[in-house]
Amino acid sequence: MAPAVIAAAAVARSLGKRSPSSTAARGPRPVPIDPGHGDPELVALRTAVAGADWPAVEAVLKPCRERADHARLTWLISGVEDIGGDFLLNLPERLPDNPLALSVAGARHVAWAWEARTGARAARVTQEQFHTFHERLRTAEEHLYAAVELDPESASPWCFLTTASRGLEHGHAVTRRRFDAGVRRAPHHTALHAAMLQQLCAKWGGSHEQMHGFARQAVEQAPPGSTLGVLTAYAHIEHWFELPKAERPGYLRGGSVVAELKQAAAVSVLHPAYAPTESPYGALNAFAMVFWLAGERALARDLFQRIGDHPTRFPWAYVGSPGQVFATARQECKKRK
Repeated sequence: MAPAVIAAAAVARSLGKRSPSSTAARGPRPVPIDPGHGDPELVALRTAVAGADWPAVEAVLKPCRERADHARLTWLISGVEDIGGDFLLNLPERLPDNPLALSVAGARHVAWAWEARTGARAARVTQEQFHTFHERLRTAEEHLYAAVELDPESASPWCFLTTASRGLEHGHAVTRRRFDAGVRRAPHHTALHAAMLQQLCAKWGGSHEQMHGFARQAVEQAPPGSTLGVLTAYAHIEHWFELPKAERPGYLRGGSVVAELKQAAAVSVLHPAYAPTESPYGALNAFAMVFWLAGERALARDLFQRIGDHPTRFPWAYVGSPGQVFATARQECKKRK
């Protein structure tokens, strides 16, 4: 999701040369981040958005909604929310009765809001930035609730409403109600769960205990091969990042943490049934990064082989420049110990 990517990019800038893996001008060449994720349908969608061609946009999104593939629909919408310009923002004026158009516009407004806020901690965000941030999120809510009214069974608007709730500081109870509304429509929707997980992070007023508890419950209730196993990796990455730097290596290499990560990977990305309709690369990259940091190079190496040249910005930007960190980590994991 764009808010997570924006926040991670800001983190990367703050880390600068202090990053443990940003060494290297002498290291491998960075692997470019492909906004199309090697997915022809997303590439076509991004081309359609860049060309302000709504019929072409709808031709990609509508079949996903018709077959109730909420996960892929949300992922595709998220894949274009970084594209600027007026086209997506103005869709509600042109197509006020089209729930897909309203969902896409709402998602773009959420991402646009985070662009104004940046990923900085609240103390470093100006009042003017907060004003713009909240104003854009309130507009996003209007469009997303209109989409819900027109298409009550769609889960995608609820995913973006969950993220907007966090930004507007509606509180855990309101955010949870939006999350619950979404999972009633799509019980194993990974992006929706990831949005709720962020609400439960310590940096958003939650706690490590709440965050880990939510992740464990979701993974326990997920079917074999579900992408929801990645919530365990996300939770440990967030916990790791909140620790003092001296404590981070020891945390991720701890026996109980490694065991939990291995179990989560076993029931998700390493399970024979793992075949998400959205991109597989988000979860693969998250587990690759966390196993690399945990010193589990054999596991990370296998994941890097499956990823190929498809790194994702999140979560690599938590360590440094995503393409460079990915390339360095991959090279390190090729070296057998």
